[in-house]
Amino acid sequence: MKIAVTGKGGVGKTTFAATLARLYADEGHPVLAADADPDANLGLALGFSEEELDTIVPISKMRKLVEERTGADEFNKIFRLNPKVDDIPDKYAKSCNGVKLLVLGTIETGGSGCVCPEHVMLKRIINHLMLHSGDVVILDMEAGLEHLGRGTTSGMDAFIVVIEPGARSVQTYKNVKRLAKDLGVGQVMVVANKVRSEDDEEFIRSKIPAEDLLGFIHYNSEVIDADRQGQSPYDFSDTLIQEVRSIKAKIDHSEN
Repeated sequence: MKIAVTGKGGVGKTTFAATLARLYADEGHPVLAADADPDANLGLALGFSEEELDTIVPISKMRKLVEERTGADEFNKIFRLNPKVDDIPDKYAKSCNGVKLLVLGTIETGGSGCVCPEHVMLKRIINHLMLHSGDVVILDMEAGLEHLGRGTTSGMDAFIVVIEPGARSVQTYKNVKRLAKDLGVGQVMVVANKVRSEDDEEFIRSKIPAEDLLGFIHYNSEVIDADRQGQSPYDFSDTLIQEVRSIKAKIDHSEN
């Protein structure tokens, strides 16, 4: 199973991605969670300590590794577009609660359309994870899709947008669906988070096609408590686990 999770900042996509990853791990699956969000905090949501995460350097920041694999440096602006990356997950992923975490990072210079060595490395790693990895892969992404390409999305089983009840969040879903179509992704599914009432549920149902809606995660103070303490919400809230488990069942069923 290869799943990409996206959504605008603050909607709770990392909480969902981490909980989904831990559910697969608890079932005995080998799971790799890849963090491609510039505000990287998937590790905390998985249960890593802040001290452990302080020792992890994002792949995009490993200048020597990028230069070694792509052949690019400050003197050589010509670089390989297909660098060797198949060994990177085993070498650089760290494990916690049965989930391997690989922090990819993002590209902060050159604009979203830059073709630079770091960007090439990240796309190649994601391509490898989606097409060749034997793990369940959960990719926690930013709202943009610049790390993806047709070669990557061809191996994707589920593309999930996490939204909250609000017009701006729904607009993000529409933008992602449009971009995903350009990449050849047929179906973009939705998880509605921070749902407080039946009115919120009705708003979501009125904006999201029924075939795209996987389910609801309701507003949960236990998740907030976990975040305050820098802990995994998986260890704080049985309600969250049950709601994400129901969503996971729909994801699994859609692939059978």
